[in-house]
Amino acid sequence: MSFFGFGQSAELELVLSDAESRRRVEHKTEEGKKEKYFLFYDGETVSGRVVLALKHPNKRLEHQGHHCLTWTSVFLELYYDRGNHHEFVSLVKDLARPGEFTQSQTFDFEFTHVEKPYESYTGQNVKLRYFLRATVSRRLNDVVKEMDIVVHTLSTYPELNSSIKMEVGIEDCLHIEFEYNKSKYHLKDVIVGKIYFLLVRIKIKHMEIDIIKRETTGTGPNVYHENDTIAKYEIMDGAPVRGESIPIRLFLAGYELTPTMRDINKKFSVRYYLNLVLIDEEERRYFKQQEVVLWRKGDIVRKSMSHQAAIASQRFEGTSSHTEAKTPSQPAENNSRQ
Repeated sequence: MSFFGFGQSAELELVLSDAESRRRVEHKTEEGKKEKYFLFYDGETVSGRVVLALKHPNKRLEHQGHHCLTWTSVFLELYYDRGNHHEFVSLVKDLARPGEFTQSQTFDFEFTHVEKPYESYTGQNVKLRYFLRATVSRRLNDVVKEMDIVVHTLSTYPELNSSIKMEVGIEDCLHIEFEYNKSKYHLKDVIVGKIYFLLVRIKIKHMEIDIIKRETTGTGPNVYHENDTIAKYEIMDGAPVRGESIPIRLFLAGYELTPTMRDINKKFSVRYYLNLVLIDEEERRYFKQQEVVLWRKGDIVRKSMSHQAAIASQRFEGTSSHTEAKTPSQPAENNSRQ
């Protein structure tokens, strides 16, 4: 990085101390592409080093103020309001006093037990990101380097997870009853259910279940809703008769889903709905939506995890979907990660 074609040029590099062993996961960028980032959980320490490399060994690099490293734990950007970035929490460490650099240097850093309360998220109208930023302050141009990371929030088996039963009908024409086995599903779960036809006097030719993600941003009069159909799952083709029972079995693991997110810093929410759609021979559509809660389940705590990270990510792991534990929003005690 050079400044106006003269003077010293310098580059910054951020290197995590456990970069070789830390897991990397894919995450969607604002452009819709998928890239891999280092994965962290709430409570884990973030440590590493900042490498300052001078391109011209015989020239000095003067810096004003300080050479600092910032951990920005939550940085929220609403796409319709790009001029206002909402930085919830940030930590700053000064790595060098004001002066000048005459040679390349390395600075160690550590942010201990870092709070990471929300899941990383890139949506249609909002982006929630975590990143490290190293800065060398200069009179004309700062030297800046950023490193994005991804945070996953782990939850527990819900204490209450009742089934969903609803009746849908058109008077004297159609009466169906549908049932889903649970109202809360982890991201690798299977939705199991049944559709019962109690009265059929219209010619139905097709039935499907859609998974719809609804992203809500803003407050008051400036509220924006974006619906995105994540999946379409055909459960019937042809005309049913009275007394027919149609099974449902929908595997969630193959879809791009996030945990349900409600009122994140009073700025945005992400909710999921199961949309039952019936289409008759005249192409008329009948549908019924039902909200379901999605959450991220842990699996096994890595042996290499630091003690405080293990405490933060341990969760109660039950033996079935009906095992009692805490709700997804509560802290957990004996489970882990995914």
